[in-house]
Amino acid sequence: MRITIKRAETLKEKPDFNALQFGKIFTDHMFIMNYTEGAGWHDARIVPFENISLSPAAMVFHYGQEMFEGLKAYESPDGKIRLFRPDKNIERMNNTNDRLCIPRVNPDDALQAIEELVSLERGWIPDKPGTSLYIRPFIIATDACLGVHVSKTYLFMIILSPVGSYYAAGIDPVDICVENEYVRAVKGGTGYAKVGGNYAASLVGQIKAEKKGYAQVLWLDAIERKYIDEVGAMNVFFVINDEVITPALEGNILPGVTRDSAITLLNSKGYKVNERKISIDEVYEAAEKGSLKEMFGTGTAAVISPVGKLDWNGRIAVINNGEIGPISRFLYDSLTGIQYGTVKDEFGWSREIK
Repeated sequence: MRITIKRAETLKEKPDFNALQFGKIFTDHMFIMNYTEGAGWHDARIVPFENISLSPAAMVFHYGQEMFEGLKAYESPDGKIRLFRPDKNIERMNNTNDRLCIPRVNPDDALQAIEELVSLERGWIPDKPGTSLYIRPFIIATDACLGVHVSKTYLFMIILSPVGSYYAAGIDPVDICVENEYVRAVKGGTGYAKVGGNYAASLVGQIKAEKKGYAQVLWLDAIERKYIDEVGAMNVFFVINDEVITPALEGNILPGVTRDSAITLLNSKGYKVNERKISIDEVYEAAEKGSLKEMFGTGTAAVISPVGKLDWNGRIAVINNGEIGPISRFLYDSLTGIQYGTVKDEFGWSREIK
């Protein structure tokens, strides 16, 4: 794929990499590519980061035909720039595209676009511990039409943001509450897809949690309100006795890249990992018996986020005395070590950008 580059005439001042928040600052350039029915994806270009112009009737505003992804670039101590499993993000991107009736993007073209943009903006990659360059690819429907149908035109864009920890607590355990009134997704819906509507639907639960002083929401299934789905921005794992349990992928939760990586790492070290249904009652029964050893979330933004306290209708479960557990610590150290190039990558997950 040929990508044209128009460089910004004036470059932004770099932020203080010691005081980065998540997703507040954006780099000098972005990637754009158009889709037109009959012509396919075309006009790939890197241009200065700027606002875009769309018709108020653009279908993305009215019917939510859009998708997004999230991955990161890391600078290792030797100065090399690495991506972590970008092929898995691109695979999930196209699975989401299929669900939303958005045209697939050639995986090689998507990877080329990511690599060329990151390479151009490598000066924006922070080198402080726990920091990275967040990569946000997304596609929006742009037909100016109020009729409900599949759009015939789209924009595929990639923007970049230097980021610190997703949670202010960093790797310290966070407190979570269970949502009982609302649901996030249902089998047959878009729960497994990376679409904005899933997150919009979850905001009401997030607001409720924050008002109670909690960092995130634990969602239950939409049918029985009994089985655990995921945390708002993460997949979730429980360590009960010597078993690591995570909800199975049945179409209602996101197939996280970090989730898959954690399972692979645990299996490689001989841990007993079970992907199955797990009810909130089972979790609390284990907590009361003292057999709930750890609970943690996995995701691109936070990597591993231990949970120190769980609140279900006022029933409080304090997990591992509110401290990070050994399995959470192993996964965090292993994953971040591979991502930053300080731990040997035995799985071929890292991709170096020249």
